[in-house]
Amino acid sequence: MKRILLLLVVSILFVPQLSAQTAPERIVRDIAYRPADDPAAGDPFCRLDLCYPTDRKGFATVIWFHGGGLTGGRREIPAALCGKGFAVVGVDYRLVPQVTVAGCVEDAAAAAAWVVGHIAEYGGDPRLIFVAGHSAGGYLTSMIGLDKRWLAPYGIDPDRAFAALIPYSGQVVTHFSRRAELGLPDTQPLVDDMAPLNHVRRDCPPILILSGDREMEMLGRYEENAYFWRMMQVVGHPDVQIREFDGFDHGNMPQAGHYVAVRYILERVGQLTGRPAGE
Repeated sequence: MKRILLLLVVSILFVPQLSAQTAPERIVRDIAYRPADDPAAGDPFCRLDLCYPTDRKGFATVIWFHGGGLTGGRREIPAALCGKGFAVVGVDYRLVPQVTVAGCVEDAAAAAAWVVGHIAEYGGDPRLIFVAGHSAGGYLTSMIGLDKRWLAPYGIDPDRAFAALIPYSGQVVTHFSRRAELGLPDTQPLVDDMAPLNHVRRDCPPILILSGDREMEMLGRYEENAYFWRMMQVVGHPDVQIREFDGFDHGNMPQAGHYVAVRYILERVGQLTGRPAGE
């Protein structure tokens, strides 16, 4: 496990070769990702925005799920992920109590399925799809990447569809909004079929786990993720990493996480394609 010091992160966030790397981009907004015959197809929350480079083909794509406890927040395209030569998809999903937590996961899976099925139309490579998100978005990332039942209705196997999973400070025990549905308090952990930890397996996609400072995170979030990392090691997963950002709390840890995620994505794309990172 690696801890990344605050001063180091602040300095590398402004490395010239990364901050100066930009690419011409186009943004397409308010794309409906549910199939037309789906009852939720017209829901304004079942929408996504797509930002993609216009100067290349065969680019990678990052699907980004926002945070907010599954009860709040709206879709976003993080500025720190833009202009790096890959597409970014900001996803909205229906929120509790409009739907159950399972409904949120269903929406996340539907959005990911749309990207898998349509990103080639914009010039992207459907073999280079990364799934990421912060907090509740990290939970959704892990759920659709580990538990195959959510993408099965679309004929998609996450092990083949996703180049990697990058959960930022996501819950890996059952999400607290799901525990609230069951009448359980935030401080009573549960690991059932709605917990990413319940679906640990050695053959899932590569995972980069990101966390804030263990002394500043919420509700033992670092320790959850450290145990998740350890259990992936126990079952023999060949490619799972964890990073802890000293001095960053739950809310601001994406400031450090985005830099590490960009480097990870570019390096992974280089390994998968044989092209220099960022080309």
